[in-house]
Amino acid sequence: MFKEFRKEIEWGGRPLVFETGKIARQADGAVMVTYGETKVLCTAVGQKKARTDIDFFPLTVNYQEKAFAAGKIPGGFFKREGRPSEKETLTSRLIDRPIRPLFAPGYKNETQVICTVLAHDLENDPDIVAMVGASAALTISGMPFMGPIGAARVGYIEGEYVLNPTTEELEDSVLDLAVAGTQAGVLMVESEAQELSEEIMLGAVAYGHKEFQTVIDAIIDLAEACANEPWDMAEPVAYLGDVEAKAAELAEEGLRAAYKIKDKQERVAAVNEAKDKVTEFYADAVEAGEVNKVVVAGVLKNLEKDIVRRDIIATQSRIDGRDTKTVRAIDAQVGLLPRAHGSALFTRGETQAMAVTTLGTGQDEQIIDALDKEYRENFMLHYNFPPYSVGEASFLKSPGRREIGHGKLAWRAIRPLMPSKEEFPYTVRVVSEVTESNGSSSMATVCGTSLSLMDSGVPLKRPVAGIAMGLIKEDDGFAVLSDILGDEDHLGDMDFKVAGTCEGITSLQMDIKITSITPEIMEIALDQAKGGRQFILDEMASAITSGREDVSNNAPKITAFQINKDKIREVIGTGGKVIRQITEETGAKIDIEDDGTIRVAAVDGESGQKAIDWIQGIVAEPEINKIYRGKVVKVMDFGAFVNYMGTKDGLVHISELKNERVAQVSDVLSEGDEVWAKLIGIDDRGKVKLSMRVVDQETGNDITEEVGEKRPRSEGEGDSDRPRKPRGPRKPRRD
Repeated sequence: MFKEFRKEIEWGGRPLVFETGKIARQADGAVMVTYGETKVLCTAVGQKKARTDIDFFPLTVNYQEKAFAAGKIPGGFFKREGRPSEKETLTSRLIDRPIRPLFAPGYKNETQVICTVLAHDLENDPDIVAMVGASAALTISGMPFMGPIGAARVGYIEGEYVLNPTTEELEDSVLDLAVAGTQAGVLMVESEAQELSEEIMLGAVAYGHKEFQTVIDAIIDLAEACANEPWDMAEPVAYLGDVEAKAAELAEEGLRAAYKIKDKQERVAAVNEAKDKVTEFYADAVEAGEVNKVVVAGVLKNLEKDIVRRDIIATQSRIDGRDTKTVRAIDAQVGLLPRAHGSALFTRGETQAMAVTTLGTGQDEQIIDALDKEYRENFMLHYNFPPYSVGEASFLKSPGRREIGHGKLAWRAIRPLMPSKEEFPYTVRVVSEVTESNGSSSMATVCGTSLSLMDSGVPLKRPVAGIAMGLIKEDDGFAVLSDILGDEDHLGDMDFKVAGTCEGITSLQMDIKITSITPEIMEIALDQAKGGRQFILDEMASAITSGREDVSNNAPKITAFQINKDKIREVIGTGGKVIRQITEETGAKIDIEDDGTIRVAAVDGESGQKAIDWIQGIVAEPEINKIYRGKVVKVMDFGAFVNYMGTKDGLVHISELKNERVAQVSDVLSEGDEVWAKLIGIDDRGKVKLSMRVVDQETGNDITEEVGEKRPRSEGEGDSDRPRKPRGPRKPRRD
């Protein structure tokens, strides 16, 4: 019934298996990939008819995790998978980036790649498995995919590179780097690092590229055995008439003049004006169907690209007049928003990010219900890109893949420098609002976030900065560009983002729009990025260089202390009654961990201290001869009960009220009175005896020596309270 094909190799100490022909046979390409006991089904489908109304490649990549893969039932009311998680969104982008440049030019067919995690062994992350599976599915599909690609994860543990480290091994690694590419070179890098040098990072990329060559060979072997017939590619739409020549005649001079304008808005207006001459010239022909408007747009894009790229190669001078290494002017400010816990405005040329930090408690931590485990995250970074940042008016949508990806890149860059939860017991959320954009708003977010965190009092180990590098590569040479503009990104061949401190790299992301780049280019890019990063750090230092000594007055003050784990139940109380009462009456927030760590947070210091004293009173053990400040909770004929510590009450007998005769307890005390009392004894049943008469009620000082052991006899103390003489033998009764 099935015509199955299988290819297995040993990779990173574990078997990697490609299987096809049994599942999803109606897809153009379908491959089940197994690594360890992690299984991902990867499918690729393309429409057979090309779209002629668009000037881009309509590729969609969807990575999805099924809860059953880890033996779990989804949470929530519906108990089924819903909107994509952050992990699914980021992995979809990770797969898309290296495969998109490898489709044949002119291929405009709707294409979809779906990677579904069917089993997760909780050791091998499915993302790399999905990447090589997508590559295999496309390679056997028959679509014009100029692959295959390979991919690998690289760790760095105790000075050694590790191929595809397990989840447990990654905890000991100072590097988490994903790399993908072809036999010829690298196409994509995504990483998080603990301030590693450029040499170590470059070595990791080279190591990963070398190690995934066996995967590429395995995919080729599989394709040779079972690949579909290559699709017949439709002939590219011919440039009718003299479109190219006419476009150059009408627009070239205007475009060259436009790209000498340094201001972005003025340049965009001039570029559009030059293009409009061509579109207006062909308007009637387009309307009559004689010329395809996509052809006209394509010709103009190529003309524009050729002008910008060749001028940079020839002159080493860029659109805004800079040379290839110069970073645009920078302005850094902190303390921008008076009510925020921390804020910063970072401006680099025409790119600007406003980063705002909010400090919260453990109750504000984000709960991540991942496929492999559930955990809490106490550092969040959210990136927003409103349309006004590029001078556009459009529908304001919820964060998409781009926003999530850029926010995660900045988060990876900052996280290695964040203090531990023990050092700084706050939940930290940073929101980056991109208010202007002309080149690398994600790196502006890194810089703004670093400044904002320090402004809020977060003790960052060192400031962090980021820079975006670009590449223009032609047959007659190349130029690596520092701090690229939006046009240089759009018309260039590489987007290479590097973030880090003065000590080393914390995050590196690279996307290549051509088939590959050489190690030489990567080395030059990293070296230029290092100089640019240091320049930016120096400029940021004019605003702030380290975290403020204390958090903002608007932020909660958190005090952490330890109690005996056996006392946790007493602090919480039955059904949470005690802790609820403490929070309601003091206004403080209280977090209790299983190890007995308690964190009390309150904006008002007095409220926080009141909650701390209350809790410490609950867990504290009574001490003989210690004086306590307490409140009378009940008055009886024989004495008064005083709440002297937490929820603990003790009895002040009528004879211990004063150093004089007391007729009635109510003559001295009423419920609600605050008094000083000394703990003078605890009986066998744990009942506590308190004394007020030996304490100065004004000062709380012990006056035992002044009163001595002598005490007055109070009302109610009868003969039964006196020591009785022993009675002699009783005489026998007479009947």
